[in-house]
Amino acid sequence: MTQSFPQIQSRLRRAHGHLARVIEMLEQARPCMDIAQQLQAVEKAVSNAKKALIKEHLHHCLEQTSASLPREVRSLLGEFQGITKYL
Repeated sequence: MTQSFPQIQSRLRRAHGHLARVIEMLEQARPCMDIAQQLQAVEKAVSNAKKALIKEHLHHCLEQTSASLPREVRSLLGEFQGITKYL
C-alpha cells in the first residue's frame, strides 16, 4: 500500500457519499438540475481518485525501475512524471 492510498480512499468515500445522495434525490423526485449537479460531483470525485491512482502508480513504478538507467533517461522520466499533474 502506498502513501497516497488513504487519500484515494477518501476521494472514493466522498464519491460514494455523493452517489448515495443522488439515489436519495431520485427517490424524492428532486429537480433534475439538482440531481445533475450531484452526479457531476460523483464524476469529479471518481475522476480525481483515478488520476491520483495513476500518478501514484507511475511514480512508484518509475522510481523502482529507473535507478539503474542512464542519467539522461532518468531526466526524461522525471519530466514525464512532472507532466502527469496535467492529466
